Amino acid sequence: MAQTKKEIQSLLSQAEASPRQRLGQNFMIDGNLVRLVAEAAEIRPGDLVLEIGPGTGTLTEELLKTAGEVLAVELDRNLAALLRERFAETANFQLIEADALAEKHSLNAELLAAIQKAKSAGRVVRLAANLPYNIASPLVVELLIAGVDMLTFTVQREVADRLRAGGGKDYGPLSIVTQLLARVEVLRKMPPQAFWPMPKVDSALVRLTRQDQLGKNAQKFSTFIHRLFSSRRKMLRKALLNAEIDADRVLATTGASPTIRAEELTPGECLKLFLAC
Repeated sequence: MAQTKKEIQSLLSQAEASPRQRLGQNFMIDGNLVRLVAEAAEIRPGDLVLEIGPGTGTLTEELLKTAGEVLAVELDRNLAALLRERFAETANFQLIEADALAEKHSLNAELLAAIQKAKSAGRVVRLAANLPYNIASPLVVELLIAGVDMLTFTVQREVADRLRAGGGKDYGPLSIVTQLLARVEVLRKMPPQAFWPMPKVDSALVRLTRQDQLGKNAQKFSTFIHRLFSSRRKMLRKALLNAEIDADRVLATTGASPTIRAEELTPGECLKLFLAC
């Protein structure tokens, strides 16, 4: 049974903890939505399931019912202690007390090692999480680059819009890199009332299913596209020059128009430019 708001508040009080805005903590209090996240992750018994920001463990309880192993990553010291106590007798629960990101564009070393170990053993690796709002965008990209097979998570609606954008103001490096690594589905909107403390924005349940078109080039492509989009409104030739790329050679190789703007390129066209560099 998913935890109610009152139960979460009681657990936080026992742990001498409170929601920390700096860590993007908003606890899911709608039991039906907690179960929906777990179901949407399509977990099978042999899977390694990652949960970033487990909080008081309400989603964790659902994941443990079906996962071969749940590896939770919690930065908050008091909540990490609470989770260790709650799941001390649970054999398929593991905890990393740390930030999931070592830097903005790299995963925590212990988390990355666990993913690589599971993948080398032929296991499916999934993320199922109510992601902390402050790290969601860089985290999902790094998890995809690391080889995670499916990511199912709640996130701010504006981030969901950027993940699936095909143009306009929401379209950018996050959209392009994600769409070249995965199939993006926004499964449903989640109202502020589903969380406590109540955020000021809507959230969404997103599922990313790995469809990797970048392979070993993923990290280099991510760097390339961020450099290119630093001049997103400039004509392509100028944007390439600003990114210190041989614009004339790349344009000649790809046949791309020098007057198109970077923000008008499809993900496939961006990849074509990258491969010509």
